[in-house]
Amino acid sequence: MRQPLVAVVVSAHTDRRWRCLERCVDSLRHQSRRPDEVIVVIDHNPELLERARMALNDIRVIENIHGRGAAGARNSGVAASSAHIVAFIDDDAWAAPDWLRQLLAPYADADVVAVGGRIDPVWEAGRPAWFPGEFHWIVGCSYLGLPNQTAVVRNLISCNMSVLRQALLDIGGFRSDFSGLGRSQGSRLARAAAGIEDTEVCISISRARPTARILHEPGALVHHSVTRDRIRFSYFARRCYFEGFSKAQLAVAVGHRDGLSCEIAYAFITLPKGMVRGFLDLFRGHASGPARSAAIVVGLLITTWGYLVGRLRYPRGLPARPRHRLTPS
Repeated sequence: MRQPLVAVVVSAHTDRRWRCLERCVDSLRHQSRRPDEVIVVIDHNPELLERARMALNDIRVIENIHGRGAAGARNSGVAASSAHIVAFIDDDAWAAPDWLRQLLAPYADADVVAVGGRIDPVWEAGRPAWFPGEFHWIVGCSYLGLPNQTAVVRNLISCNMSVLRQALLDIGGFRSDFSGLGRSQGSRLARAAAGIEDTEVCISISRARPTARILHEPGALVHHSVTRDRIRFSYFARRCYFEGFSKAQLAVAVGHRDGLSCEIAYAFITLPKGMVRGFLDLFRGHASGPARSAAIVVGLLITTWGYLVGRLRYPRGLPARPRHRLTPS
């Protein structure tokens, strides 16, 4: 059977990650299954756009034709592509050599519409001893509680995911207005709220295609850089609050059953196990265990607070899901 065409979309917005972007693109050049297209989307940064076009002359570099943000950049990449499958990776991540091959293999099943993989953190300044693995989502990585083998999941993480392009066309792409909805709560919250578009797009695809399967494939591995500014407890606390607020938006947008199904299991099963594990680690000679348990408790409380604030902010629901032009003009 002929392999489907696949494009990889990388979005970038800042010159500060230039070295990261080069590393990301280089990892795509050395895949065991080479992508048919690599599209780098520059998000409203003319200087970076010019630099990327000059330096990455073997890669297609385009500008974000939609609103500022990751959702608009990804939608621009989808619109520019002609591939059957579109994969996404962040500019501060890089792919293992067999990442794309592992990501594509499950599409042999006709019911599979999206596949994502594992995201391992690479700590720039070392991982803090108190940082619980259950909260690796704070730094955009896979966390304890995700399946360790190929499994059907509700949603994927956009740093390492792939989707049938037609499935994205059918629903109008990634929803790009979450960040705008959070703007009254501050710019940081606006950026955090935009991070739930990957969850929302997976839920929307599943609703549009009831027999569809979304798979987590741990063998499809990318590494994600975690910078020094993301390992402070203040950052941890802010991200927990923003995540709670964002999940309130999601629950209002798609309904509580779909919007909170995984979060309820996470809060009542995964996190209690982590708390117990942390205290047991003390008896195994790991003095940092109770600190991780305490971080789990504090993180859960702050996230819950953010969710309650978000529900008060949007008691009457959200606007209808916008549709974006995802075909070339």
